[in-house]
Amino acid sequence: MAEANWYVVHTYSGYENKVKANIEKTIENRHLEDQILEVRVPMEEVVEMKNGAKKQVQKKMFPGYVLINMVMNDDTWYVVRNTRGVTGFVGPGSKPVPLTEAEMKPLGIKEASLVVDFAEGDSVVVTGGVWKDTVGVIQTMNRGKQSVTINVDLFGRETPVEISFTDVKKM
Repeated sequence: MAEANWYVVHTYSGYENKVKANIEKTIENRHLEDQILEVRVPMEEVVEMKNGAKKQVQKKMFPGYVLINMVMNDDTWYVVRNTRGVTGFVGPGSKPVPLTEAEMKPLGIKEASLVVDFAEGDSVVVTGGVWKDTVGVIQTMNRGKQSVTINVDLFGRETPVEISFTDVKKM
């Protein structure tokens, strides 16, 4: 499988969060979770003075841009490029250029890979969150999102639930 890289997408100003939501919905509908791993609108904490009072607010670091961690191929390019609000990828012509490690460092996005001792089919117990102390069998693993999907018994039915790697422990 090809390697995922971070790409920058140019959007209409003010549409960053809408574009992010639309891409995430398309990922879910077309089952591209293994190809488009993450969509981000980089934010930063800023102190503003309003009416003589200091107020801490979240501001977009790059208005008009969205970062996407994805495997570049014809399908993913088409999905992102044809999302409402997207004007194009950043790069010469129609060829998107991935961000380098040096460009990623100031954004605070780290490629920290978590080593886990469980795999699909293993029984795990949830150690945190809403489903704490729930036991389930791993159905799928998403290394990009660092999460597992397990089936839990909810109202007498098997229901798939996505849980972070850090919130599960092998039995």
